[in-house]
Amino acid sequence: MIFIRLTWPRWTLELYHFTRKEAQACLFAGLFFLSVWLVPRAGQWGIARYDLLLLIALVIQLGMLLSGVETWDELKAICAFHVLGFLLEVFKTSSGIKSWSYPDPAHTKLWGVPLFSGFMYAAVGSYIIQAWRLLHMRVEHHPPYWMAGLVAGAIYLNFFTHHYIGDYRWYLGALALGLYARSRIVFRPNQTDRRMPLALGLVLVAFFIWLAENIGTFLGLWAYPHQMGAWAAVHVSKWSAWSLLVLMSFTIVTNLKHIKATIHVPA
Repeated sequence: MIFIRLTWPRWTLELYHFTRKEAQACLFAGLFFLSVWLVPRAGQWGIARYDLLLLIALVIQLGMLLSGVETWDELKAICAFHVLGFLLEVFKTSSGIKSWSYPDPAHTKLWGVPLFSGFMYAAVGSYIIQAWRLLHMRVEHHPPYWMAGLVAGAIYLNFFTHHYIGDYRWYLGALALGLYARSRIVFRPNQTDRRMPLALGLVLVAFFIWLAENIGTFLGLWAYPHQMGAWAAVHVSKWSAWSLLVLMSFTIVTNLKHIKATIHVPA
């Protein structure tokens, strides 16, 4: 009897492990957006859609914590994303701004914003945290952390201030590109370290968030002014906004990890 041993090229094995770990990192986001697909707009079991999505998000988050998929420290970081995202939502949907709106009724709305909305930002933070651990990520040539923090803070503030003093996102984007010009993400899908320009990685993540945003608005989860009469695609300019928000999220994660590492280094 002749035994034939099948051997796969190394790159296919690396791609398999990369895809598997990326899927694991997207666990929260994947389960949440699956819920968005499955929950009818009219709600279910007498529970309004926004209220039910909040309950589902809480159950997913609790399940990830109890199963050990996420740690308490990671949950604390994700809560920061939740708070920052919710504050931005409250401002953007306020009567004087109205960048977008949540048209459906719900008991779990504060200032017109359903509480589940913060979990959409938390999903981005969860992905970055999970990918960092699963892919053994690190950053080569990371800029000074205080500079990265200032740029991230300016990016976040610009989402508020551009309604009053002008939109400086392109200047901030250019500043960020210069700051991270030499930075590369090092990640290990299986046994070999791979490298990617940090800016490219962030833009790719933002692209998939932009696609998810199109799905969310198509399902009527929220709506931009140009989508009130009939659905239309989210403008591609939102991709740039998400790129900056992903950079801000990434900066929060890296700065927190840097602070934690510094604290644990013996004197």
